[in-house]
This record gives sequence, C-alpha cells and structure tokens, in this order.
Amino acid sequence: MLAAVTLLATAAARAEVVQQGNLRVATSGKLSPSRLPRTGAAPIAVTVGGRITTADGTLPPQLKSLRIELNRHGRLETTGLPECRVSQIQPASTARALKACRAARVGKGTFTVDAVLGGSEPYPTTGTLLVFNGSYKGKPALLGQIYAAHPFATSFVVPFVIHRRRGGRSGVALTATVPRALASWGHVTGLQMRLHRVYAYRGKRRSLISAGCPAPKGFSGAVFTLARVQFAFADGRSLDSTLTRSCRVRRATRHRP
Repeated sequence: MLAAVTLLATAAARAEVVQQGNLRVATSGKLSPSRLPRTGAAPIAVTVGGRITTADGTLPPQLKSLRIELNRHGRLETTGLPECRVSQIQPASTARALKACRAARVGKGTFTVDAVLGGSEPYPTTGTLLVFNGSYKGKPALLGQIYAAHPFATSFVVPFVIHRRRGGRSGVALTATVPRALASWGHVTGLQMRLHRVYAYRGKRRSLISAGCPAPKGFSGAVFTLARVQFAFADGRSLDSTLTRSCRVRRATRHRP
C-alpha cells in the first residue's frame, strides 16, 4: 500500500524532460481537483505547459506546431458556449480581447518568446495568453490569443483545432500551427495554459472538461496518462512527452431523506 501511495505522489509531481541533440523540452501538467468519481464525470481544470531550451544556451529552432492529446477518460464539451471570431481578437490587447469575447473565454495562461528584431540579440519577452471558444476554417477550435507589451505591443492568435478521437488512449486532440507572423517575430520558448469553464446550457450544468477517476473496483486511486504533447520544429525535429498523473476516487455524497 505504501508503494502505491508513493507512486501516486510521484505521478502527481513529476515533470517530463525530453531531449534530441541539444534541443530540450520540459513539459508539465496537472488536473484539479484530483479527487473524482469512479463512475460518471465531474468538472475539472487541466493545465499543460512546455519550456523549450537548448543544452548550449543557443537560440532554439522555430516551433512549427504543437499537438496535445487528452486522456480518453476525460471529455471536452463546447456545445452551448458562445463563440469568438478571430477578427474580434486580432489585433487586440488583452483588455480589448476580453471586452470583445469575455463570454467565450475558456482558459488563460502565459507564453514566452525570444524576439529577434533586426538582427539584434534575442529579446526575452513574456506575455498573456487567453483562450476562447471558437472555430477555425470551419472546424471547432480553441483560439489562443497572445499579447505582449514589450519590446513593442503586439498580438497573435494561435488556433488549437479540436479533433475527436475514437479508440486508443486519447479522446480528443488539440492541434496548432504557429502562425508565420509569430515565427517571424521571434522564437517561442515557453507556453502554459489552464483550461477550465463551467457553464449552463438548456437548464443543465456543463463543463468544458470533465473526467472520472479510472480506478479499478477495490482501489482508492489510479495512475493514468493525463496528456501526450508533441512539439514539432522547423528544422525537422519532433519531441514527444507523456504526462502521467494520478487521481483518487471521490466518496459519493449521501443525501439525507
């Protein structure tokens, strides 16, 4: 039993680091709350992030695309949520994007970029990431709007197209291609986003992401694959990380007669 508890604690805290040549990616993630029903599903928040570095301190290659696959025991639901249009949040500051699409917001986070301006030394900058429910080229998507005030005010939209999957370990995949305008401005070195939204639709309570704990009967918890994240770069390299996390079975609430 002690070994099982240790395994659960380790799975909850561990960050995954993968390396190919001098390129290194550290991926992190968590879900909250970690106590979930054994059967059915409850609203959760999922946080996923990655930090891109090199072993020798040189500028990393351009990030070309990103793919996030979520565990099949989770469910992503956008039916009934207001939608935001790309034209409403690009170009826009964080405040302007919120004013235009606050009702469609489903997440937030941060991003870091090494801006390369006119051949000068890379300028590290950090900005705000807002995530809105929307569509991209006719497909359901989560629109990541990023805004940085330095070295000068600039904004971009990174669409994460939603792909429903059947079979396998993942139930949904979010795929994003880094816009050319963002790639020409700088090299993405970090990204973290927290997805969470509880809302009402047709008189029922819904959640952007919900999940149960896949613990077998007789066990109080389980270790499972939270997400698989793939980073593809312009130089042809691709690095994959698998985030293993843990959950515990939530006791059923008893209602008094």
